[in-house]
Amino acid sequence: MGFFEGIKGAVRRIKGKLIVSAILVLVIIIWAIAPFSVALKDAMLQGTPKEPCNWTVLLTEIGTGIVTPLTQFKKCIIESTYNAMFFDIIKYFILFYSLFVFVGIAKAFPKHEYQDIENGSSDWCEGGEQYRVLHRNKGIVLAEKNYLPVDKRGNVNVLVVRRIWCW
Repeated sequence: MGFFEGIKGAVRRIKGKLIVSAILVLVIIIWAIAPFSVALKDAMLQGTPKEPCNWTVLLTEIGTGIVTPLTQFKKCIIESTYNAMFFDIIKYFILFYSLFVFVGIAKAFPKHEYQDIENGSSDWCEGGEQYRVLHRNKGIVLAEKNYLPVDKRGNVNVLVVRRIWCW
């Protein structure tokens, strides 16, 4: 399995989570980043040389901005006073958020080359063929409707192969 096939499989495995995270990014941008950037820009405009950011204005504007996030978002997009601050904050937020997305993809990356390959099932025959060897109702349980009969002549040895987990 190549590197790009592994990435493709990992993205396929967490596709739903990626869609939810993209929607969450849009909600955070509209509901939190737009009001914060407008409040920060207003606080910097009303600041003094001694105190460049007016904290009273910042906290008041954040409070009113969270109540009306679409108005603040429109203000960030349309008015040139807030554009630079808004897009700078978005740039750093997307960079920070993408680190979490890459960690999620790395954790979903296949652990070995046989991860998505079926490695055994009871679907190896059709039309009741297995009941020439196996029994439908009684014996040693092998699968959901497959039992190894104990009254059968010949070899009835069973090899159970499974992974042992140690914690």
